Amino acid sequence: MTSTASTGAASAGTASTGTGTSAAGYVDSAPDRATATAATATATTDLTGAAYVREWVHGWTVSRAAAPPEPRPWGWWITVGQEKHVGRHVFGGIGEEVREEDVRAVTAAPQGLGTQLKIVADPARVIPWFAPGWECMAADDWFMAKDLDAGDTAPDSVPSGYRLALWTRADVTRVVLTTATGDFAAHGQVGVCGPSAAVDQIETAEAHRRRGLGAYVMRHLHAAARAAGAERAVLACTPAGRKLYLTVGWREVSPFTHARYVGAGN
Repeated sequence: MTSTASTGAASAGTASTGTGTSAAGYVDSAPDRATATAATATATTDLTGAAYVREWVHGWTVSRAAAPPEPRPWGWWITVGQEKHVGRHVFGGIGEEVREEDVRAVTAAPQGLGTQLKIVADPARVIPWFAPGWECMAADDWFMAKDLDAGDTAPDSVPSGYRLALWTRADVTRVVLTTATGDFAAHGQVGVCGPSAAVDQIETAEAHRRRGLGAYVMRHLHAAARAAGAERAVLACTPAGRKLYLTVGWREVSPFTHARYVGAGN
C-alpha cells in the first residue's frame, strides 16, 4: 500500500520519482501489466460497446471489492452483498446492441429486493421493456470514457485551506480532501484492471462545491490510473458529474439507465 498526506499549498505528494514510483507517490505497476486479464486487453481504437461495458464491470468490481462478475448470455451478474444493493445485472451492449428480448427476460425473472439493473442505453428505449416491479433510479445519467496519456499528471499543490489524503491498496487509489479542521470536502476513487480503470464515487460536499475540488480529485485519479498501467478509463455518472467530467477531458459514450427492483406490487 502507498499513501500520501499533505496540506495547504504544499506539494500534493511525496514526489518520489525513482524506479517504480511516479510523482505524487503512485506506484507504477508496469512489471505486473503482462498479467492483466485478457478480458480487458483491448486497444482503445478497437473498443466496441461491449468492450467498454466489460471494462467498466471489471474495474467497478475492483473499486468496490465486489464479487467477481459472473458471465451471462446477455452480460454479467455481480454480487454486491448489501441490503439495498444485493447485486446487479449489467447488460453487455451499448445502445442498439441491447436486445429487447434480453431485457424482458431478465426483468421478468424472480428477483430479490435490492437487486439493481444497469444498461448502457437510453432510458426512453429500454424502460418500456421492463416487467412490473422495477423503479428507475435517476434520469439523464451518462456513460463516459477517457483516454489516458502523458498529460494526465497529478496536481502540483493542494487547494488552499484543504488537506489531501491519498492512498493505494489492492489496485484501488482513493483521494480525500478535508478542511484544515478535518471536515469532509471531496473524495473519489479509481479501480484499475489491466489497461483500463473505472473512476468511482466522486463526491463533493455541498458547502465546498464550485471551488474546483472535483476537478482536482479527478486529476489525481487520472494520474494514479495511468501510473498503474491503465490506458483509458470509464465511468457512469449523473448530469452534474457529466458537466465536471467534460471539463477534464472525458467524452460521452451513451445515455445510461439504472433501476432497482422494488417488488411487483409497488
